[in-house]
Amino acid sequence: MTLKLQDTSGKVLSGPKLVWTLIRGFRLKYLWAAISLFIATAFQFVVPLIGSATIDYALTSEPNSSEPILRHIIDLLGGSSLVSENLWIPGVAMLGFAALGGVFNYFQKLAAAKASDGICKRLKDQLYDHIQRLTNSYLDGSQTGDLVQRCTSDVETTRIFLAAHIVEIGRGLILIVTVLPIMLSMHVGLTVASMALIPVIILYSYLYIKKVKHLFTQVDEAEGRLTSVVQENITGIRVVRAFGRHDYEIEKFEKPNSEYRDTSIKLIGIMSWFWSVSDIASLTQIGIALVASSYLAIQGSVSVGTIFAFLALMNMVLWPVRMIGRILTDFGKTSVALQRINEILTQPFETESDQVEIQPDSPSQGFIEMKEVSFSHNEGTPTVNGINLRVEPGETLAILGPSGSGKTTLMHLLLRFYDVDKGSITLDGHDLRTLDRAYLRAQFGVVLQEPFLYSRSIASNIKLGVESTDQKDIEEAARMACIHDAITDFADGYDTEIGEKGITLSGGQRQRVAISRALLRNPPVLLLDDALSAVDNETESSIIEALQKRRGKRTTIVIAHRLSTLAHADKIVVMEGGKITQSGNHETLRTEQGLYQRLWNIQTQLETILAEETEAKAEN
Repeated sequence: MTLKLQDTSGKVLSGPKLVWTLIRGFRLKYLWAAISLFIATAFQFVVPLIGSATIDYALTSEPNSSEPILRHIIDLLGGSSLVSENLWIPGVAMLGFAALGGVFNYFQKLAAAKASDGICKRLKDQLYDHIQRLTNSYLDGSQTGDLVQRCTSDVETTRIFLAAHIVEIGRGLILIVTVLPIMLSMHVGLTVASMALIPVIILYSYLYIKKVKHLFTQVDEAEGRLTSVVQENITGIRVVRAFGRHDYEIEKFEKPNSEYRDTSIKLIGIMSWFWSVSDIASLTQIGIALVASSYLAIQGSVSVGTIFAFLALMNMVLWPVRMIGRILTDFGKTSVALQRINEILTQPFETESDQVEIQPDSPSQGFIEMKEVSFSHNEGTPTVNGINLRVEPGETLAILGPSGSGKTTLMHLLLRFYDVDKGSITLDGHDLRTLDRAYLRAQFGVVLQEPFLYSRSIASNIKLGVESTDQKDIEEAARMACIHDAITDFADGYDTEIGEKGITLSGGQRQRVAISRALLRNPPVLLLDDALSAVDNETESSIIEALQKRRGKRTTIVIAHRLSTLAHADKIVVMEGGKITQSGNHETLRTEQGLYQRLWNIQTQLETILAEETEAKAEN
């Protein structure tokens, strides 16, 4: 079940509407919690009334109360004579009703806890699912730590409110609705004296929450920035140590940590004032009730038992009224948390499109064509500009160019991480913008520029995205990527657990595991984005030889800086400044003036120098 935290106009819900929407699907549990709460409260009412009846009818020689409720209670206990001779009876009765109230309080808290945990599990599931589908543009501009904060801390804030304070609101309403008539029936004047400051406390609580609500946002945002710094530092801890950046990182952490501390202290300071004032108001209310009841008792207008009942009932009402401030505080925090959560849930999925998405019945043939393709990030300078390119089925295309020339962006556009701003890209004649993303990405095996491995076994990483496969296929893919022998050297072989992002493997091993993963899918199109940059020349030659066996069968697009990686390609394009400046095969481009020839001459000279130095060392 999907939660929508905004109305039809897109405005974020608030107040009772927000709560009612949140508990959808769990309203029966909250109903049971409300029923249990009502029963528990009823039992709690009886306890002070038994005490009051005992004082007025059993502990005095002559009854000094004419309250029908108290007379009825003493009659149910066996009459004043029996009770006065057996004072254990009201004691046991009070204990029994208190115990029953405790039992139903347990049922109420259990139901509320199950409901709140269920709601928050659903909310986390929805958030996680939504984040998986968000556009790359949104994710590029978001801090990982802040997203984690919204999915954990903000959801936990919501859970606490749903588990405790919804019930407390119900308790307060039940107490006011039920206790007030009982007190009025016993004595109107004393009721007014006992409730005089309660409206003031409620009004003060409302004004307080209006004042501090913006601080909850500031605290949440400060905590999000703090989490982002911690997450980033732990992820890059090796870089920090390698460059001796400990002091810098500590200083960088100190700023968001201080901001979080300062905003938290400011909020706590205001909350301290609130609790102090509300405590004074509550104690003043008790004092007013004591003075009024004492005066009326001296006047003979009320009995001691009535005073006992009034003070007990007033305290029962006063505590939840005093808790209104905490409830409103947590509701304010919850509202802010839900607004932050809703900011994620209202972001559009990357699959949302104005065009109808289709899913062809058969796998792709691997025919790719780009016509006047242009794209820029955030409406800036175009990363690629006016690209025209045609890749035939089974053809191997190599792309060369300096950093920032737009090579990787082309890969991202092929995978529809982003959609083109101008022009079109087609796969087998279908515009990518009309293709279902799941179908489209299933046609590609991808090794990204920075291969990502999960903290799982090597086998699990290789077979990622392949629904069913056997060990033989996994090992064959690993052999093609020249990683099989290295894996078998590990103590646990393919079952070896690697650290987060494959940290226990070398850079070259991570690349080769990622290549194995792409090859295992046996896709119509293989995309290699600088996938051999961390392997040695001998390993590179072996991998290229394995890839050449696919030549003519599967389309392959390779991005690389080593010309030895590109030389075998059917077609090579050179990109500079987001445009294609040269196109041809290796033999053509190495004799044509341009970037390719310059790089070829440099690399050839370096190889010659290295060969001469190696020969000289061998002779010596």
